[in-house]
Amino acid sequence: MDGDEQRSGVIPTNLRLLMVIEEIARAGVPVTPTEVNAAIGLPKPTIHRLFATLEAEGFLQIDLDGRTYSPGPRLRKLAGGILSSRRIRSARQAILKKLSQKIGETCNIALPDRDAMTYLERVETEWPLRIQLPIGTRVPFYCTASGKMYLSSLALNHLKAYLASTDLERRTPKTITDPEAILEEIATVRKLGYALDREEFMEEMIALAVPVLDGNGRLMATLSFHAPTGRFDVDKALSCLEPLKSAAAALSKLVSEDSAS
Repeated sequence: MDGDEQRSGVIPTNLRLLMVIEEIARAGVPVTPTEVNAAIGLPKPTIHRLFATLEAEGFLQIDLDGRTYSPGPRLRKLAGGILSSRRIRSARQAILKKLSQKIGETCNIALPDRDAMTYLERVETEWPLRIQLPIGTRVPFYCTASGKMYLSSLALNHLKAYLASTDLERRTPKTITDPEAILEEIATVRKLGYALDREEFMEEMIALAVPVLDGNGRLMATLSFHAPTGRFDVDKALSCLEPLKSAAAALSKLVSEDSAS
């Protein structure tokens, strides 16, 4: 019996798929079966069979490079379900409501999906004039504050692959559609730790987003607010950065504590 077979015998069969998912979650970036197997130590045919099963069932999806894998729709839905658990939803709503009252505008939590951000939670402003982006709305990465925040968490090769494969549609006269200009914008977001939407997704709408981090310091969601330009400009939006960051930290702590309990 060789070393691989000995190690595979230690791991119960019914735990192997879960261990693969655990390693993918721990990595936080697209991975190959070989990279995952470095931590698990299964025979090569076994690890490739497990990846094939997870891909076929929608828990994983192969990336644009044809060799690395990311969470698929079923795994993303599972993660969203954890974030939406009844145990933390009331506390999460309280954080959002307090933030919305402080800023005076609609606040949102969004999750990254394969090709867009999806709104998971929101608290509406009390202003009669408001921008309707209800829960479940999907918005592009490249021209929204939450999307650009997510793109800043990607490795450069994956960011370039996304830009090369995406129709960078001009949503407004201010939408950035040049890939090199977007790369520069994302580099600035990564440096500053926040992202702005300056009427790039919708005319007369401004937005500011910050990351909500998991226990390993990786982006798991974004927290943002958006407002009509009649009430907000960039300077006024940035004056709300600290309460936005504080609320994001509270959300991160909330999820971490719930996962640890």
